[in-house]
Amino acid sequence: MAKPNNDYVLGTEALEMHRLGVQHQVWSTEANIAWKNAGFTAGMTILDLGCGPGFCTQELAYIAGESGHVIGVDLSPKYIDFLKRVSDLHNLEIETICADFMEMDLEPNSLDGVYTRWALAWLPNVKDVLRKVISAMKPGATFAVQEYYDWTLLQTEPYRENLYHATRQARESMSDHGGNLDIGRKIPGLFHELGLEVISTRHMTKQARSHEHDWNWPKSFFNTYLPKLVGMGKLTQKQVDIALSEFRELEDVPGATLQAPLMIEVIGRK
Repeated sequence: MAKPNNDYVLGTEALEMHRLGVQHQVWSTEANIAWKNAGFTAGMTILDLGCGPGFCTQELAYIAGESGHVIGVDLSPKYIDFLKRVSDLHNLEIETICADFMEMDLEPNSLDGVYTRWALAWLPNVKDVLRKVISAMKPGATFAVQEYYDWTLLQTEPYRENLYHATRQARESMSDHGGNLDIGRKIPGLFHELGLEVISTRHMTKQARSHEHDWNWPKSFFNTYLPKLVGMGKLTQKQVDIALSEFRELEDVPGATLQAPLMIEVIGRK
């Protein structure tokens, strides 16, 4: 989810779209586990909150089937237009809403399920958004959230000083936008406060070596986002070049590993 002025922290350009595709490939298994844990099945009306270009929305539409209905909500017109084309191409039962979460129009007592991943972290008003979504859920409906629990765990072995510094500046830049990058740790308490029963929690993590596909997720992030820190005044171009050079060198270090940020899955039931 983005800031109100439609200026996404991570961008919406072609490189970012590709990065999101890589990201979804790496985390798609975890998403499917969440949907199973939440009991999503054919015939349901499911909301994909902060759907982006719709990689999850498309899969949810196949789960909901012809008798079901999936709603994809996002603030980016570019992403919503992309999802519309995907939906038309595959003849999927997907409704798209291009709106801020607080401005989206959801019918009360209409949702059987809700899924969100990496959308709440950017919001200054998470509690208000959750309350709005929960009011549209049917009794017995489930809400599956997958968000960061501890982003600071992003690190490499062996340690590389300039790369480590760059990742910390990246975290700082994302936190500057008023949200809470580690919002996942707050979700169980917020669910309880807003009347949802927390039926399960699950930590998720990725540790990769350079020859493994999971390595491509942080690699795509570094390559697309670190250069943007120059314009933000967080890093100089020289610092970015050195950090990326250190990361490339790690790919040739036998036994080198990368620890991704810690994620949490929370399933709540109304």
